[in-house]
Amino acid sequence: MPYSGRLDTMQTKVKYLLVLFICLLTSLGVSQNNTEKFVVVLDAGHGGKDPGRPTRYGYKEKDIALSIVLRLGKRLEQNKDVEVIYTRKSDVFLELYERAAIANKADADLFVSVHCNAHHTQAYGAETYVLGLHVEDANFNVAKQENEVIFLEDDYEKNYEGFDPNSPESLIGLTLMQEDYLDQSIMLASLVQSNFTDRLKRRNRGVKQAGFWVLHNTYMPSILVETGFISNKKEGDYLHSSRGKEQMAKAIADAISKYKSTLNVSGEDYYIASGTNGNSDIDKEIYPDVVFKVQIAASSRDLETKPYNFKGLGELSKEKRGKIYRYFYGATNDYEEIKLKKREAIKKGYATCFVVAYKNGERIPLNTVLKTSSN
Repeated sequence: MPYSGRLDTMQTKVKYLLVLFICLLTSLGVSQNNTEKFVVVLDAGHGGKDPGRPTRYGYKEKDIALSIVLRLGKRLEQNKDVEVIYTRKSDVFLELYERAAIANKADADLFVSVHCNAHHTQAYGAETYVLGLHVEDANFNVAKQENEVIFLEDDYEKNYEGFDPNSPESLIGLTLMQEDYLDQSIMLASLVQSNFTDRLKRRNRGVKQAGFWVLHNTYMPSILVETGFISNKKEGDYLHSSRGKEQMAKAIADAISKYKSTLNVSGEDYYIASGTNGNSDIDKEIYPDVVFKVQIAASSRDLETKPYNFKGLGELSKEKRGKIYRYFYGATNDYEEIKLKKREAIKKGYATCFVVAYKNGERIPLNTVLKTSSN
């Protein structure tokens, strides 16, 4: 054929350009398949000069927590889509703000802190905390004891800006940043507690809210797991045993895996039964005074709201709260439309995105908006 030589030359050029394009993507740090790993930061409570909760039976909270975390991380690392980062892998002392900083620097999808409980009675059972206003004195006391580690730090007055673990008023201010992720944190905490109860037959002390400093300063869904009471001889023996540590690690790992799979729901199953795509009058759910957005990211970095920075998504906006920039996709007073936007964001890879609401330019809790609906 007279044009075969020209065709061969063109194919060679295409191959050459393709190689150059792939090299360019690699040099820019862009994944060729546009996939990102699900990053989990695991935090073994206490360590080094901070042994954790005291017990007359000789168990050390810092050692049990570390052993569970290392086993937990090993399980999660078996999933090629998950990246595990540890705040500590040995018996070292870390300041509370350092633990949160590790998670924030990694732009983690989850932060999980593992601890053991203790009490002057023979209390027993597992409980998982998310950040929130302490609704009971018992919750405040648990948070107070975990937060008091800051007094072991050299420059705690500077690092914690006047925060006082003994003051309930100090804890109230901690809830403001993590409120964005409360629903997701509760979801994960509930999955953890379900595994503890249903599989391991541990006493379920529930999902609780309290003012833990280490949870406050992370900008991703975060939980703190109190695996049990080392002040209870029977439960302490269990948590100290290889069997107990392995079972607790597996229960938490399986909860994280289920949480991750729950977020990775395909957008195809969302379309409404009427067969429409959510844009007809029948499918609208309008809140005239409210603007809904999808929060897709939060970072200390100030990024341009351009599609190339956000996996091709348009309709972008951002706001700064404290030192953190929050990035949003979409803006509408139609709740059905914003749910479709959320599905689009999930399909683009923003597995932990969620809907937020604004009224008169101020952020308001989504559940309070939806409760006012006549539907």
